[in-house]
Amino acid sequence: MWNSPAEFFAMGGYALYVWCSFGICVLVMFIEPASIRIRRKAIIKRLQQERLAEQFDKEGRQ
Repeated sequence: MWNSPAEFFAMGGYALYVWCSFGICVLVMFIEPASIRIRRKAIIKRLQQERLAEQFDKEGRQ
């Protein structure tokens, strides 16, 4: 139980650990979806290039 906002933010002397943990958690929650989106776009681009290469190869054989 905290008697004031200052005590709440001090977290009983563990403020650095607590707030850094929250900060890292929030950072990861933003970075993870962004990295997944970037990897997805790269995979789609690579698959499109492979499909075009296969089409070009088939046209060259005919």
